[in-house]
Amino acid sequence: MTQKIPNSKIVIREDGKFIKKDIYDYFAGKKIVAFALPGAFTPTCSNYHVPAYEEEYENITALGVDEIYCISMNDPFVIEKWKEISGAKKIKFIPDGNGVFTNDMKMISDRSASGMGPRSFRYSMYVEDGNIIKLFKDEDGKFDVSDPKTMINFLKENK
Repeated sequence: MTQKIPNSKIVIREDGKFIKKDIYDYFAGKKIVAFALPGAFTPTCSNYHVPAYEEEYENITALGVDEIYCISMNDPFVIEKWKEISGAKKIKFIPDGNGVFTNDMKMISDRSASGMGPRSFRYSMYVEDGNIIKLFKDEDGKFDVSDPKTMINFLKENK
């Protein structure tokens, strides 16, 4: 049984203006690989997670995926700057600064011990037309199954 992407309203910036957008619109009618992470500029996210998905972009889209999204519980300004500094040109960055989508996905992780407060678990998912087909969730502090190689293996086995 598949689960639907929640109808979460996120705040993004377009043309210098803040707008509320239904995150479901990013997934409707498409085959998407999305990965979520605790936060912009954190070591694992910046040094491994984002670069790995950027590097594997063509290999993933060759398996029938339309787009790859990076979702982070950071505000639109931080996400815009992080994308610029990361050098990522292929993956799309989606801010979830208020944590609405992350909460609706039941993926809030308490990172208070490291001063980060509530953040997202690190996870990846394959979504077809808004239906979550497969979700890989890492345990806190780990980067074991939300990586692109795990996703590529899943997509190859289920093509």
